[in-house]
Amino acid sequence: MARTPDGSQDGAPDGAPDTRKSELLKGTLDMLVLQSLTLQPMHGYAIAQHIERLSEDVLSIEQGSLYPALERLLKKGWVTSEWGESPTGRQARYYTITAAGRRQLGEQISSFDRVSLAIARVLQRT
Repeated sequence: MARTPDGSQDGAPDGAPDTRKSELLKGTLDMLVLQSLTLQPMHGYAIAQHIERLSEDVLSIEQGSLYPALERLLKKGWVTSEWGESPTGRQARYYTITAAGRRQLGEQISSFDRVSLAIARVLQRT
């Protein structure tokens, strides 16, 4: 395992990249879910798979975080849901982004971009 500057281990053997899954920044889960739903209606497991696949397995969405987020998005009117049959023949709840959800997504992306730029400035990477 490699050591970090403070002497702790970083989880990767010396010289190897750290392949542990990253934790999501606070507030990004809703944005990632809404963005995923701009493609097509999806059930929860498909949303999690989509995010993991596009992030090249860096981001992992746990069910204990995803389903409460979907309920929160439903309550805010940013998504709707209906029951349907999954490709495996099981009943699944499919989520669809609403017009209000698309507007919210735009606001969240703008805010995320501002924060990302500010972090890059602090890290002197711009």
